[in-house]
Amino acid sequence: MPERVPSDHPSVTTSRAKLERSGGTRRPCLRLPETVSVDEGDVVRLVLDGDERHAVVTRDSSGLVVRSAHDNRRMARERDGENRLVEWAEAVGRSPGDAVEVDEVVAGTLYGVRVPGGRAVYSATEPPRDSLSDIAESLGSGDTGGD
Repeated sequence: MPERVPSDHPSVTTSRAKLERSGGTRRPCLRLPETVSVDEGDVVRLVLDGDERHAVVTRDSSGLVVRSAHDNRRMARERDGENRLVEWAEAVGRSPGDAVEVDEVVAGTLYGVRVPGGRAVYSATEPPRDSLSDIAESLGSGDTGGD
């Protein structure tokens, strides 16, 4: 059973971050603070208002950024479906230039994003072992053979 961890728990590291404009669009993206333990290409779980989403970490000339959040890992890698980061930002009244808080719940794996001064509670689960996640990814991206 996952452990419930509040954003103000001593095991959670909180950093100030900023929403920025994604490329030439008016859509917000999340500029990650240097303190987070992720690398370019990582797929992380991102909690937005209690809903766990998945996001790919990318890099631009200014550092690490999350451009979109999706319902599952495959959708995040393919940037398929609704961009839940944009939906969340609109729902909480945040736009490019606004500050947000990024909570590192499980380093390299689970992060929460919230409005400054707000509080969140996360389900802190450990990621699957690499061997299991590799198998799951290969099954999810394999050719089904049916055309």
